[in-house]
Amino acid sequence: MGTYVIRRILQMIPVLLGATFLIFAMVFALPGDPTAGKCGERPCPAAYVAKYRIEHNLDDPLPLQYVKYVGLWPTKNLESKDPNATHFNGLFQGNLGTNYNGYKVSEDLKQRYPVTAKLALVAIIAETLIGITAGVLTGVRKGGFLDNLVLVSTLVVISIPIFVLGALGQYFLGVKAGIFPVTVSSKATFYELLLPGLTLGALSVAYISRLTRTNLVENIRADYVRTAIAKGLTKQRAIGLHALRNSLIPVVTFIGFDFGGLLGGAIVTERIFNIQGVGSYIYRGILNRDGVAVVGAVTVLVFVYLVVNLIVDLLYGYLDPRISHD
Repeated sequence: MGTYVIRRILQMIPVLLGATFLIFAMVFALPGDPTAGKCGERPCPAAYVAKYRIEHNLDDPLPLQYVKYVGLWPTKNLESKDPNATHFNGLFQGNLGTNYNGYKVSEDLKQRYPVTAKLALVAIIAETLIGITAGVLTGVRKGGFLDNLVLVSTLVVISIPIFVLGALGQYFLGVKAGIFPVTVSSKATFYELLLPGLTLGALSVAYISRLTRTNLVENIRADYVRTAIAKGLTKQRAIGLHALRNSLIPVVTFIGFDFGGLLGGAIVTERIFNIQGVGSYIYRGILNRDGVAVVGAVTVLVFVYLVVNLIVDLLYGYLDPRISHD
């Protein structure tokens, strides 16, 4: 197990570097003046532009810009009194850069990630409980009324865009019924995040229920389930101990990747409910052409995705003992 984890961590390094380089290139290779609009309607002073270009290494070739961004090449130390002083101050040193407003991206993300994490947690709990429960109930009663009802309702949910679901939830559950607040305050309590979390997880509920149902129906027909029942095990225990456990492997994969994506922020949902999370931060960064903020936030997202992927792979061995990580 330990060797497998170390090997996977080593594999994550080139993936992280490759993904961040593509993001960095797509953001900073765009044409146009990166300082445009930073000083209002008037053009920025030449001294400010020069300092900005030095701080972000914009006069260097793109590959060298990236190498300096990740901290593998020394950059000019603007805080030192020595004009020739350099230092390593990049991604590997924990520096994600300074955003459009002069604040450190890492500090902004520290404030916003707890909100996004709570929203992702609400969505994951809702989609896991509702989705797996619906999938199990329809899988063991294939062709019945409940099975057809869930199939039709999930198809309807999949067909409706998430911004429409959010608007409908705000109107009927917020404005009309008054069950949930329409928008989320700066405190972002779990109660305020219930409606956004249910909206965010609605599409995944449909996918999880269908995925659980399909795999459970296939496993119930398998020889090992019939053998377990023939040896005296009740059908309920055979399904719960054997069929369901094997059916959850692809479901865990989906939930793991979905959770990684949710931790990166749901831009549409956060905009609808006015949630000050990572998604809205990336959205504002794109609008303001704040490349440093966008690259820094997405870099953290890539890292979170890789870590969640590792955790999901480790869970495979628990769900299916035939899968060994030795």
